[in-house]
Amino acid sequence: MTRLHLLGAAALLSLSTAASASSFFVTTDMIVDAIDATSDATSGITHSLRNDKIVLAARDDAASFVASEGSIRGVRLEAALDHIRTLQPQLNASDTQLAQAILTL
Repeated sequence: MTRLHLLGAAALLSLSTAASASSFFVTTDMIVDAIDATSDATSGITHSLRNDKIVLAARDDAASFVASEGSIRGVRLEAALDHIRTLQPQLNASDTQLAQAILTL
């Protein structure tokens, strides 16, 4: 009987290890896909706005906004966010994503 219990325990252990590994890969894939989508959105923004004076003037306000987790919203940042959304109405990015994109310019 002990041999049967040992084989059963070994089988359960190997199955649980496989389940953990597959859930790890699924979770990792989800995280990578989310980061990739954010990266695509912000790279598209930064490419077209690299020389825009309104957006460049908002860099300090964008830094304050990101550092304060959205608590500090400067006038220049608000103008830049409105300007970006006017130029690219199809863009579905949050204020934080846009502020981070402004910082990468």
